Amino acid sequence: MSRFTRDRPLIESEDWVSVWLGGAVILLVVAGVRPVLPLFAWSDGLPGELFSANNVVAALVLGAGLMALSTVGIGLMGGRLRGYLIGFAALFGLAWVSQMIAGAPALKEWGISYVIVSLVAGLVISNLGSVPSWIEEAIRTEYYIKTGLVILGSSILFGEILRSGLFGLGQALLVIVVVWRFCYWFSRRLSVDKDFSVILATAVSICGVSAAIAACGAVSGDRKKLSYVTSLVLIVAAPMAIFMPAIAEAMGLSPVVAGAWLGGTIDTSGAVVASGEILGDSALNAAVIVKFSQNALLGLAAFAISLWWAFWGDDQAKDKPTVSTIWDRFPKFVLGFMVVSLLFSFLLSGEMADATSGLLKGIRTWWFSLAFVCIGLETRFRDLVSMDGGRPAAGFLVSQGVNILWTLLVAWLLFGGVLFAAPVL
Repeated sequence: MSRFTRDRPLIESEDWVSVWLGGAVILLVVAGVRPVLPLFAWSDGLPGELFSANNVVAALVLGAGLMALSTVGIGLMGGRLRGYLIGFAALFGLAWVSQMIAGAPALKEWGISYVIVSLVAGLVISNLGSVPSWIEEAIRTEYYIKTGLVILGSSILFGEILRSGLFGLGQALLVIVVVWRFCYWFSRRLSVDKDFSVILATAVSICGVSAAIAACGAVSGDRKKLSYVTSLVLIVAAPMAIFMPAIAEAMGLSPVVAGAWLGGTIDTSGAVVASGEILGDSALNAAVIVKFSQNALLGLAAFAISLWWAFWGDDQAKDKPTVSTIWDRFPKFVLGFMVVSLLFSFLLSGEMADATSGLLKGIRTWWFSLAFVCIGLETRFRDLVSMDGGRPAAGFLVSQGVNILWTLLVAWLLFGGVLFAAPVL
């Protein structure tokens, strides 16, 4: 969860620190610091090669580098360094084992990726046991996801965004307006509080956790309600990321339509990327473009919610929205993604981009694996029914169902070549 600060936001907020961390990784790789990636594919159906001295050393060297860079960011954000170092080592070990398990031929045949295994590893610990207190300082889901998304910009060239950006923005607008209105109306019908309904509607219609944070700030909401919605988003996003790619394939959707569907419905950026990867590069590109189109509208949405809340939602509201509200709530990692995409699109040579793409993709995978372990560790199924008799959860789940159906229709119309020529991604 982002930690917003107003005194020194460039070096203390999680959004900005993730941009600097992702940028540092890219600059180091471009400058020639290129560690060997450990292998995870089993040779001849056996994992023996994964435990070779060279492979173990490669993993440890990469882990030490990720730990060192991310620890600098934790220090800037005021975190407990000793606790983070200990916790990160444990998380890295879980992510390492998860990726090794996911490399098993049988799991690959069933389409079970590192994303699913990493998530399950965290879920088992959090729901069948308890999460050790000494690891909690390193459980920073959004920090890892945002860093990975900045790095993802190196593989999505700006030309691709321009070709399909209009489609992404069109879908984002149609989804946000319809789904937000439905979720707010339905939640209120279930007697959910006004501010709680706003946070739920914004999370399900825009971009999950980041949107919930923005909405909570816009309506000066209860932090306990924000925590509840955050947990709900993560819990629901996990099975969606697992099952929706399979459903898309069973329905015979094209990769671009499937990706647009995933990007418009799954409420966490990391889960969008993970599910898009399952369906291939075209689906991944479409999913990320749609999701980032929604992210791009987050600042405007927060501003609009602030206006609505100030004048119609809350009679007690004293703080009037200002232009700075848009900037404060805009997800800065989207800017990092765009800068990296511009860099690799126009400034770096094609040879340099080709030489670094494999390594950057591998490093990005590590960040996402860490994030999904954290999602599992933060997810406790019993929390869903512990607040307001489960009414907010019911509102969210029904609205998510409407979101899935409506977004599928919009994605098919815009990205399926029905109304316009289908974009090539």
